[in-house]
Amino acid sequence: MTANTAGCRFADYFVISGLDVETGLEPDELSALCQFLQASKGRDGGGRVSSSANEGENYEQSPLRRTFKSKVLAHYPENVEWNPFDQDAVGMLCMPKGLSFKTQSDNRDPQFNSFIITREDGSRTYGFALTFYEEVASKQICSAMQTLYHMHNAEQYDILHTSSTVCINSPENCSDMSTEVTKLQRFNSYDISKDTLYVSKCICLITPLPFMHACKKVLKQLHQAVTSLQPPPLPLESYVYNILYEVPLPPVGRSLKFLGVYGPIVCQRPSANELPLFDFPINEMFELLGLENVLQLFTCALLEIQILLYSQHYQRLMTVAESITAILFPCQWQHVYVPILPASLLHFLDAPVPYLMGLHSNGQDDRSKLELPQEANLCFVDIDNHFIELPEDLPQFPNKLEFIQEISEILMAFGIPPEGNLHCSESASKLKDFQETDVVCDKKNGNIAGSTLSTYELLKENKTMARIQALVKRTGVSLEKLEVREEAGNNKDLKVHCDEEELKIHQLNIQIREIFANRFIQMFADYEVFVIQPNQDKESWFNNREQMQNFDKASFLSDQPEPYLPFLSRFLETQMFASFIDNKIMRHDDDDKDQILRVFDTRVDKIRTLNVRTPTLRTSMYQKCSTIDAAEKAIELRLAKIDHTAVHPHLLDMKIGQGKYESGFFPKLQSDVLSSSPASNKWVKRSAPAQWRRKDRQKQHTEHLHLDNDQREKYMQEARNLGTGMRQPKLSNLSPSVIAHTNWKFVEGLLKECRNKGKSALWSHLLHYQENKEKKEALLGTTSSPGFIQDQERKKFDGSGMPPLKISLIQDMRHIQNIGEIKTDVGKARAWVRLSMEKKLLSRHLKQLLSDHELTKKLYKRYAFLRCDEEKEQFLYHLLSFNAVDYFCFTNAFTTIMIPYHVLVILSKKLGGSMFTANPWICISGELGETGILQIPKSILEMMFECQNLGKLTTVLIGHDNSGLYAKWLVDCVVVRNEITGHAYKFPCGRWLGKGVDDGSLERILVGELASATQETDERHCRTPPMQQSPSMIRRFVNITPTNRPKLNTGQIQESVGEAINGIVKHFHKPDKERGSLTLLLCGENGLVSALEQVFHHGFKSPRLFKSVFIWDFLEKASVSFESLEHIEHNQEENWHTRAKKFCKFVAAINSAPRNIGKDGKFQLLVCLGARDHLLHHWIALLADCPIIAQMYEDTALIKDHTLVNSLIRVLQTLQEFNITLEMSLVKGIDI
Repeated sequence: MTANTAGCRFADYFVISGLDVETGLEPDELSALCQFLQASKGRDGGGRVSSSANEGENYEQSPLRRTFKSKVLAHYPENVEWNPFDQDAVGMLCMPKGLSFKTQSDNRDPQFNSFIITREDGSRTYGFALTFYEEVASKQICSAMQTLYHMHNAEQYDILHTSSTVCINSPENCSDMSTEVTKLQRFNSYDISKDTLYVSKCICLITPLPFMHACKKVLKQLHQAVTSLQPPPLPLESYVYNILYEVPLPPVGRSLKFLGVYGPIVCQRPSANELPLFDFPINEMFELLGLENVLQLFTCALLEIQILLYSQHYQRLMTVAESITAILFPCQWQHVYVPILPASLLHFLDAPVPYLMGLHSNGQDDRSKLELPQEANLCFVDIDNHFIELPEDLPQFPNKLEFIQEISEILMAFGIPPEGNLHCSESASKLKDFQETDVVCDKKNGNIAGSTLSTYELLKENKTMARIQALVKRTGVSLEKLEVREEAGNNKDLKVHCDEEELKIHQLNIQIREIFANRFIQMFADYEVFVIQPNQDKESWFNNREQMQNFDKASFLSDQPEPYLPFLSRFLETQMFASFIDNKIMRHDDDDKDQILRVFDTRVDKIRTLNVRTPTLRTSMYQKCSTIDAAEKAIELRLAKIDHTAVHPHLLDMKIGQGKYESGFFPKLQSDVLSSSPASNKWVKRSAPAQWRRKDRQKQHTEHLHLDNDQREKYMQEARNLGTGMRQPKLSNLSPSVIAHTNWKFVEGLLKECRNKGKSALWSHLLHYQENKEKKEALLGTTSSPGFIQDQERKKFDGSGMPPLKISLIQDMRHIQNIGEIKTDVGKARAWVRLSMEKKLLSRHLKQLLSDHELTKKLYKRYAFLRCDEEKEQFLYHLLSFNAVDYFCFTNAFTTIMIPYHVLVILSKKLGGSMFTANPWICISGELGETGILQIPKSILEMMFECQNLGKLTTVLIGHDNSGLYAKWLVDCVVVRNEITGHAYKFPCGRWLGKGVDDGSLERILVGELASATQETDERHCRTPPMQQSPSMIRRFVNITPTNRPKLNTGQIQESVGEAINGIVKHFHKPDKERGSLTLLLCGENGLVSALEQVFHHGFKSPRLFKSVFIWDFLEKASVSFESLEHIEHNQEENWHTRAKKFCKFVAAINSAPRNIGKDGKFQLLVCLGARDHLLHHWIALLADCPIIAQMYEDTALIKDHTLVNSLIRVLQTLQEFNITLEMSLVKGIDI
């Protein structure tokens, strides 16, 4: 036997496994021990076996329920060199339950199961087994079983006798006695003189590829041959010989028909441009689990979470495992994969690595009795009970709702309800008999007719889909009509060479798999540009793989829609994704590119060519699958037009008398005729089967139009080599179609080459520009940074108090080059564009870049867009429109990079701080984090520091340690600038920090606003309306000089409160991406705190000379008053007491906090906490009735006008429907 037959034979081995009469009955000790240990958990504290144990699920169970060792009785041929026979693995997996015995009264239907054997090199061999029962002919075995029953009965009577002694003291246990006797009688069901004993036997095919349906038919027909009354036309050896040696594997893209014992069997293999072979019924997975659970299991598999499948049916374990790994395309499961875990390997569940395993259930133990390790990171799937237990913090798969809707349409078109079907054992017959026209009125099971039905009619009795519909509607997606895909009408009259059931399974399989593949194609349509190609040779790269990075994750994630990020950020860290990219790098230029990678890249190229998706566009728009019809048609054509029919089974050269067997018994076959292949085997002699060549030539003319990219590239290279030695034809001699086809092949090849190299034309242009500028600088001997644009306006200080950053294209490039997270040129180019947009310099930078005409001529062809002056100017002019919006596309995309910040504390010019002796500090907070306490040099009040990106800045906490003789500090404002983006934030203060001055605060929380741009371009000036401002100095100084406080009437105060509340309401009604800072709306100028300050300041009695009185003084007195009233007056309402207690609790907590924020800061904190806990309207009502009001407010005060107070309460009540979350910087130190 030569090795070149490895890729030709349909099956490698035929195996018979069962009872070895010579060795007799051998208990399967490992399996029995595992069952005994499981059952031992059911024993109670007194040592009596519980009912579950008595039912036979222990080591002392009924002999008919015990597990005995099965053995491989024979396998043909003895061995093949490309796939050595693994007797232990085959014996363990083809009959995973071991031998089992039954009598004539038990169900003895044949059971089919499949399995996988994974070799050390990762390659897989598939096994398909049919287990059936045949009568035990050996009298010794029957006698042994009778003896086992006598022993078993004696043991059970001893147990019952022991229990009877307990019955004397516990009469209630006597009823259990009769139950146990009944059970014993029921298990004592074998009598050698009356019963017929049957034992399980298995026939099995070991194949290189998983042609499940074909193997199942082969085995069933072989079994039928020995159980039917009439003998088969030929000896069994003829059929086994035929399947082993004369039936070839169908080549890629071809179909094959061969004969079984009683009928033809057809199998087909996908072409190189189709999804890989998958022959398991995927519909069973959806019926067993339901669509929602399947999608959760799919997400767990992609994130390489430990997965344990649990079922009492071995074939269900295999079907779900194979189905879930099939839809991972283009990725492949890289870790432990054992769909059927033998009892002897249960310790594998303790492995601290990702795995996908199938555990057999005995049908009685529930989930609570299983002791599984690391359950926090385990996905447990109870297949039989339609249940899945998910790990913690599982992210949602992108576009989940639209994804579910698209799959649901396919499932319902085949009569499968999306929520699944617990009674799925009838699924095969249901799928076989299903006809769309027959179920127009059948709405209960989710079936639909060929015509479109209304959503209401379709979903009204489907709870799962109704819930999905409600979720989808909240996202704004219309579900008025659920489109159901009809079968392609062109192929209805096509006669296929397989039964309708098998065709339906093929159709559903490919449709579901195409939808899952389309999701990856859409999400990773531009993945190639982020692949980091190695600089060294592949061998060196592979040897140092652990130290190398293969994918620019930061740049890729920065281009993804925000809802995708929780899932994608974890998926990019998996081994399966790393292996996929490694395969891309290693097979980059190889002609023998992996089929999975070839198919995926071909489809990605098609999407990019047809502009189905713009790769650079950050959008979560859902694109439905458009390849279903073509994929389905390819399968139907192969099944309709068989490419080859194998040699029919025939008589072998056997001796007279060989090949006879007894009906009902599957015999050992004649090994001498099955041990080797025929000498004239045409599949061995021919490296490329001649039978396929003629068909290839016939199809060549049509197929060359559908070549994939690699084949086109190969032919292009051959054409180039051929053309170098001959004169090229004149263009006029070629037809227009030839010219178009030639140009298209050239363009497509060029695009492919550019993409594969991961290069960026923009970044290449920028690097050339940078190189030229640095050369000129070196020649001139200048020391100034190259690329600066010097403006008179830029030499002046702007409103932020800082010198503006100089505009420098080169400096912005250096910022990007210093970001270590960005690995590819494409990623750097996109980051540079983002930075330029955020700085509102994109048009200006590109204008400067293109001003080097010599460089542009050198890099671009004469007809290039950038060399057409008119189009170039129009393009640059249109880019100016980006300056109308404040973008944070760079800040929000690169959240983990280090950013340099510049801090400047500006003191009041009048009172100054030259004598200030304390040590100041600052803490800066943003949307992405905070800095912690930073010490400020008191002599300079300016500093630079670097920290991880804080995002958009929101608050600054500034203070000092109150040390020295003059620890008083009048701060005008604080300015913080991001030195990369140029965004400067101004945090106005205008207050004292010090004991005995102002409100006695040693620290203040300042709310920031984005200052006017520090980089004024000389282009058209465009600005958005200013952001919400922070409290200004004018308003803050009113507490120091109350006589200068602006007097507002009650109408103006009501209007300011209404505007503040309205701003918060609008904030929560905006989409998340469009919301600004809630802290500004609460604490900024014209914010809620400011508006309520005006309410409490109105009518506030003037303080005595040289003494300031603050709102917090009134609130503290009110709190003391409420506490005293609680002890004195008992006639108040219960609600009043509850609200008063809460108010006093909050005031006390703020006063006892370890922060020195002063009285105004305490009032601000109380308002924020009241807004968060929806208590403000209660507190206003309490304070309006407080006796302290008469002492501290004039009669005309707003707080004394009940009509105005009631109006204020109604306005504040509108905040109750919103979930207000406060920044940590506001509530730091307050635990309430």
